[in-house]
Amino acid sequence: MHQTRLTESAEYIARREELRQAEIKLMRHREEVAELRRQLPAGAVVDDYVFAEGPARLDDADAPVAPVRLSELFSSAARPLVIYHFMYGKAQTSPCPMCTMWIDGFNGVAQHLAQNIDFAIIAAAGIPSLRAHARARGWDRLRLLSSAESTFKYDLGSEDADGNQDSTVSVFTLDPGGSPRHRYTAHPRMADDIDQRGIDLLSPVWQLLDLTPQGRDDWYAQLDYGPARS
Repeated sequence: MHQTRLTESAEYIARREELRQAEIKLMRHREEVAELRRQLPAGAVVDDYVFAEGPARLDDADAPVAPVRLSELFSSAARPLVIYHFMYGKAQTSPCPMCTMWIDGFNGVAQHLAQNIDFAIIAAAGIPSLRAHARARGWDRLRLLSSAESTFKYDLGSEDADGNQDSTVSVFTLDPGGSPRHRYTAHPRMADDIDQRGIDLLSPVWQLLDLTPQGRDDWYAQLDYGPARS
């Protein structure tokens, strides 16, 4: 199929074909990487961490906070559990703008994710602060949990001994005996020279910016924006 029916120069057509072949190669390599990820063996059995969960409804601020275990986040033993570690709490005294951008997107697709996986957001912030931020952002489709009283984030590498936070994604499965097992964790930092790209595929924002001539440039997410940049 033609990319477009526009009349383009010979140089443009040649360069676009070169790019198309590179895009095909990248797609196939992404599939190879995804297959390697799927083939990971079951990882370590992890503690059945206890989290705090606030009211199910954002406007139900007076509802009691309830404890919930990691194993209870699985709706069935056959479904994987994906957890996004939100940089908020302890040394991170205000919500991370970049994490907030990611979670804005997760909230929008939560009903689609729920067809295949269990999904939760976990932050070190206390429930009142976490729910207040959720109300401000309109996060009404996500399960939001506080790990303030557990070592979960520290054990998974999204928190250091001083309480500094890192954005992270983790995947867990449930073994036949009901114990949660670690399957996969990734951070933005992949190597000494790759500090910010490790989990970019979790947000379409970066992918759309990469389609444009200026690319990502020096743009960084914010909690609030003024007038659009020219």
